[in-house]
Amino acid sequence: EGFSSIKFFLSLYRFQACVYFASVFQAMSCGIHYLASVFMAVTPNFVCGFPGNVSSILFHNSSASSIQDIWTLWTSTENYIVVQLENGEIWEINQCSRSKREVSLDLAYEYKGNKSTFSCSDGFLYDDTKWKSTVVTQWDLVCDREWLAKLIQPTFMLGVLIGAVIFGDIADRLGRQRVIWFTSAGQFVFGIAVAFTFDYYSFVIVRFLLAMVSSGYLVVAFVYVTEFVGIKGRTWASMHVHAFFAMGIMIVALVGFLVRTWWVYQIFLTIATLPFVLCCWMLPETPFWLLSEERYEDAQKVINTMARWNKVNTPCKVSELCSVQQDDPDSGRTGENDTSSTKKHNILDLFCNWQIARRTITVWLIWFTGSLGYYVFSLSSVSLGGNEYLNLFLIGAVELPCYIIACVAMDKLGRRNTLIPFLILSALICVLIMFIPQDFSTLIILANMAGKFSIGVAFGLIYLYTAELYPTIVRSLAVGSGSMMCRVGSVVAPFCVYLRSVWIFMPLVSI
Repeated sequence: EGFSSIKFFLSLYRFQACVYFASVFQAMSCGIHYLASVFMAVTPNFVCGFPGNVSSILFHNSSASSIQDIWTLWTSTENYIVVQLENGEIWEINQCSRSKREVSLDLAYEYKGNKSTFSCSDGFLYDDTKWKSTVVTQWDLVCDREWLAKLIQPTFMLGVLIGAVIFGDIADRLGRQRVIWFTSAGQFVFGIAVAFTFDYYSFVIVRFLLAMVSSGYLVVAFVYVTEFVGIKGRTWASMHVHAFFAMGIMIVALVGFLVRTWWVYQIFLTIATLPFVLCCWMLPETPFWLLSEERYEDAQKVINTMARWNKVNTPCKVSELCSVQQDDPDSGRTGENDTSSTKKHNILDLFCNWQIARRTITVWLIWFTGSLGYYVFSLSSVSLGGNEYLNLFLIGAVELPCYIIACVAMDKLGRRNTLIPFLILSALICVLIMFIPQDFSTLIILANMAGKFSIGVAFGLIYLYTAELYPTIVRSLAVGSGSMMCRVGSVVAPFCVYLRSVWIFMPLVSI
């Protein structure tokens, strides 16, 4: 009853609004870092470097004096170009090898004589018409090193997985406020550090750490704002944490379009974090966590501050609520079990009985499925044809109305009756996309937006649903463990996208 009174008090007034918007602003940077590699790790057209100065270049029936003139004609990775060096040698240049013609005749594209094949010991030449520099071109992550480029996003998501578990548990033990301070500062520090890494391995390690703090912030910020806004504004407030994440995706598309050098691109994306880092130290701890730790005086201070901001003359007294609970014979509070009431909880508490265990397993499966679909639709958007920057922007923008519809549906129909239809709808859209001819690129993009819309509703809803299914003392742990399963899906998602090279519809089948 005491907690219910505080929840009623904590409706969305001026104080809660300031805390809410300050907290969710940083969620935008999480969306930025999660999808940054879509453009940062682009692999442009490339061929082996030339073993000397070039006098002329031939590609099918087109001749040129510069490799830059050839890229507009390049249509397949199986193509090769013929170059004639100033010393008269004629070479056939492929993507991962080069061949020297033994008999130097007139420059011609077709040749049936003997050739000597060599590796790309002189490096590679890249098409820089779109991107001046990416991490792929920076460290030559092509050919036999291509697998390193494909590990960039999965290793990031592995860091997200670990961060969700670690920081969710730490937030229950040490408080939401400290974790928010640490993770927000960490996002800025590691985000800038990524731009100044000196090799591929340091790049991956720093991005792994960035993923951990980004994930930690997103999990804890969600719980933080949920505990502050109370029941009245919880549905809308919690769902629109994801709206700011989607805005981060839109910023990635915008900055990617404007900045074409990867380390400058990374710095610009990270700067979005700076305003919050400068003011996050002002955020208070949540009264719910303070009460769960029996820090009643600190909880009263926070409530008094809220009362002053909201111009409430008679704030609720924690001491009165505590006395009510102590006098309640049904509460079972005695000196002998005071210690047990403050015991630290772990993930086994999510399986304390069969009913809770079944609930946890079901929630975890929905987290995994929602994450897999969400990131497959997002990551594959740049491969749908047309303008890849516009595609990613639209994939992010379509989430904004989906959360409004989700909130209305949850209020009218309930959480469960909203979740199930949208999960089924996303599966049906995946099947529908497989029957759309590849020539209808606009229709394919619209269908993918519809798929992202439906999975976005389910994926956004499960955060709130999980937080409401568990009590305060294990809420961060429940959301964190669910987010762990979610990140297992996000680790798998990039590999599903890579399967497009096997079969174009393989990512949709995997969802």
